[in-house]
Amino acid sequence: MSISNTAVRIIVSAIAIPAIVVVSYLGNYYFFIFILAIAIISFYEFSLFAKNKEIEANVILGILSVILIIANSFRNFIDFYALLILVVLILTIVELFRNKGSAIVNLGTTLTGIFYIGLFASALVSIREYYPAEYTRGGLLILSILFSIWICDSAAFFGGTSLGKHKMFPRVSPKKSWEGAVFGLLFAVAAMISSKAVFLDFISWKDAILLGLIIGIVGQVGDLVESLFKRDAGVKDSSGFIPGHGGVFDRFDSLLYVAPVVFLYIKYFS
Repeated sequence: MSISNTAVRIIVSAIAIPAIVVVSYLGNYYFFIFILAIAIISFYEFSLFAKNKEIEANVILGILSVILIIANSFRNFIDFYALLILVVLILTIVELFRNKGSAIVNLGTTLTGIFYIGLFASALVSIREYYPAEYTRGGLLILSILFSIWICDSAAFFGGTSLGKHKMFPRVSPKKSWEGAVFGLLFAVAAMISSKAVFLDFISWKDAILLGLIIGIVGQVGDLVESLFKRDAGVKDSSGFIPGHGGVFDRFDSLLYVAPVVFLYIKYFS
């Protein structure tokens, strides 16, 4: 007896969500390894998009670079500027010997994947490690971000399904509407306000509202950007890695896009 796709989605979510909550709350190496896994798989899926366009991204060096950037965010073993210089130097030198298609396109694609996925994923680690003296704070903030993104996605889907009439970017994502986006934004703000009321007592109400706006706007943009990549590559999902849900990049595109903006906000404006 086969299980429906909806049932598979529910089963996977029932297992994955509690696990994500636990590693986010515990932090340290648990969260670090979790983010590494997301980034490595997402970069590989991104390289498959490129492959569909006959672009030969440097997968091995790309993944190693992603690992280095995230590890450096976790333990700060080298100056970040120096690390980026090292990554670019090595990639360009290695490309001299690859002789696979267009060197410019290969390098551009590899670097885009490294910065988009590696750099953005490293921001998640930076958020989680931002409050060393009150270590649980970082975990609570990560959980609030995740909660807001999930609520935003659900509200955008149901709001768009019920009331959606005006398409946002039909060439990128034909089903997404402005009405759904507004629903998602409002519920993202409501979710952050709820988080502030329940356990984020270390941020202000202004911060809760602005973080909700960041998540509601930037998160949905991140989803559209990944949809743009997929449409350009001619694929529906980034992979079939997660049963019933598509690829890892599909599931964490909004989180990756939101992370650097949230980090910049809490570092310079909160």
